[in-house]
Amino acid sequence: MKIQVLISEDKIKKRVKELGKQISQDYKDKNLLLLGVLKGSFIFLADLMRTLEIPVQCDFLKVSSYIGDKSSGKIKIDFLPPVKKKDVLIIEDIIDTGLTINSIKKEIEKQKPRSLKLCAFFDKPTRREQEVKIDYLGFEIPNKFVVGYGLDYEEKFRSLSYVGTIGK
Repeated sequence: MKIQVLISEDKIKKRVKELGKQISQDYKDKNLLLLGVLKGSFIFLADLMRTLEIPVQCDFLKVSSYIGDKSSGKIKIDFLPPVKKKDVLIIEDIIDTGLTINSIKKEIEKQKPRSLKLCAFFDKPTRREQEVKIDYLGFEIPNKFVVGYGLDYEEKFRSLSYVGTIGK
């Protein structure tokens, strides 16, 4: 498989630093919990966390909705840590249809966090089926299947330091 670079490693590093600076300012007097959505967000979350200038807590939730390169349309939350009375920032790799993230937000809101916001590194707005408010966004990308920087195709290519599209 051939992979064509869509977003370079340098652009990714620069944008992560910018997001880290903004989040640090916005949460400077809060007790922030970064809540990463596994598996795709773990690389972005780790890089982002190292740029933050404030103390944070970190946890993860596990959600499944994809089979291969297509969303199954069914969302299953396998693990959700307690978030009651916490300032929660969901860290997501990519927002696509909006179905998964909106389901996650509904489940988190049931626990009554102090605040709840979303940080997504990639957004495909042309695929949106449900409206989603993204508070912190890395990049808007075209409606192409992408891999790298945590994003996979059949559990491969997550470790790429850039984001690319797959050509066959």
